[in-house]
Amino acid sequence: MISKWQWLVLQLTRTLWVRAALFALLGVGAALGAAALQGRLPFQIDLGLGENAVGNILNILASSMLAVTTFSLSVMVMAYAAATNNATPRATRLLMQDTTTQNVLGTFIGTFLFSLVGITALSTGAYDDSGRAILFLVTLVVLLLIVMTILRWIEHLSHFGRVGDTTGRVETVTLDALKERICNPGLGGVTIKGDQSSLADSAWPVHARSTGVIQHLDMAELSRLAEKNDWTIWVECLPGAFVSQPRALAWVEGVRGEDADKADEAIRNAFTLGNDRSFEQDPRFGLSVLAEIASRALSPAVNDPGTAIDVLGRAVRILSYYSEENVAEMQAAPIYLRVHVPALELNDLFDDIFAPIARDGASLLEVQMRLHKGLLLLAGQGEHLARCARVQAQYALRHTDVAMALEEDRQRLRNLVAG
Repeated sequence: MISKWQWLVLQLTRTLWVRAALFALLGVGAALGAAALQGRLPFQIDLGLGENAVGNILNILASSMLAVTTFSLSVMVMAYAAATNNATPRATRLLMQDTTTQNVLGTFIGTFLFSLVGITALSTGAYDDSGRAILFLVTLVVLLLIVMTILRWIEHLSHFGRVGDTTGRVETVTLDALKERICNPGLGGVTIKGDQSSLADSAWPVHARSTGVIQHLDMAELSRLAEKNDWTIWVECLPGAFVSQPRALAWVEGVRGEDADKADEAIRNAFTLGNDRSFEQDPRFGLSVLAEIASRALSPAVNDPGTAIDVLGRAVRILSYYSEENVAEMQAAPIYLRVHVPALELNDLFDDIFAPIARDGASLLEVQMRLHKGLLLLAGQGEHLARCARVQAQYALRHTDVAMALEEDRQRLRNLVAG
C-alpha cells in the first residue's frame, strides 16, 4: 500500500531510459574518475603500458558496444512485437519493465560512453602514466562486466518475449496483486459489501473531473485527510474502474458546506487516473490479460489450445490462494479505520478468467475438460470458491451445448460436472 508519489517514482524507475541514463552516468564517472585519482593514491601504479595500449582497447570497446547496443535494441523491439502478436498487447508493458533487458542495454550504453570519454581524455593528455594504469585496470573490470552481461543476455534471449515467458510474467504480477488483496481486502481500509447508494442523503459525493481508468488509489492519503478533518470516506470506485465526470469516486461523511471544495480536490488527488489499467492494485486486470492470451490462442488464426490449457492451469493456481485456509491465515486487520472500501467480488474474478475461455473454447473437448477439472479443484477449497465454480461450470456447459458437435462429448462433460 504505497503512496501516490512512491507509486509514481516506482513507475519511473521501471522505464528503460532511467536505468540506461544511470549506467551512462556511471560509465562517464568511471572514465573521469581515473583521471581524478591519478597522483592521489597512497601508492604508485606503474604497469609499464605503452602509450596506445589503453587507447586501442577503448577504441575496440567503443565500436563494438555501439553495434551491440543497436542489435540489442532491435531484438528488444522484435520481442515486443512477438508478445503483441502472439500473446496480447496488454502484456507488452511487463516486457518493457524487464530489469534484465534494461540492465543489459544500460551496461552497453554505459560502456560505450566510458570508452568514448576515455578516448577523448587520452587524446587531450589528461592522463599521466599513473592515470593510464588506473584507466587500464578499470577497463579490465569493464571487460569482465561486459563478458558476464553478454552471457546473461544470450541466456535471457532464449525465452524473452515467447508466449510462455509472457504468460508467466502476467501470472506473477497477478498473483502478487491478489495476495496483497487477500491480506488487505479493503486495501488497508475497512472492507464493505453491498450497495453504497444509501449514503447519498448523508454524504458528499466526490466526482471525477476527467475520463480514464483508476490506476492507483492512495489509501494513506485518504486516511490522513479523514483523520485530519474528522471525515469518514466511502470509496466507490476501485483501481481498474473506468470513470468519467458523472460518476462518484467516493462519498464523504462529515463534510461541512464551506469545506466541500477542499474535500473535492483533496480526495480526487488520491485517485491516479490514466489511459491504461495497472497491474499493481488491480488483480482483475491480470486475470483479464491471461484470458486474452487464451482467447487469442483459441482463435482460428492461431489454433493453439495448448496455450489456453496452460492459462487455465495458471488461473487455478492463482485463484487457489482464495482458499478458506489462505484467507483466514493471510487476512490482516484494517489500518485505515476511517476509509471504507468495497470488497473484491470473487464472482468477478471467475468471470474475468473463465468466461472468455468457456466461450471461445466451447467446441474443443480438451479445453473444456481442463476447464471443468480446474473448476472442480477450486470447488474443493472452500464453499465460497465452490459457489463461483458451479456458476462457471454451468455457463461453460451452456456454451458447449451450442458449439460442440458430438453429443458423446457433451455427455462426457456433463458427467464430469455431475461428479
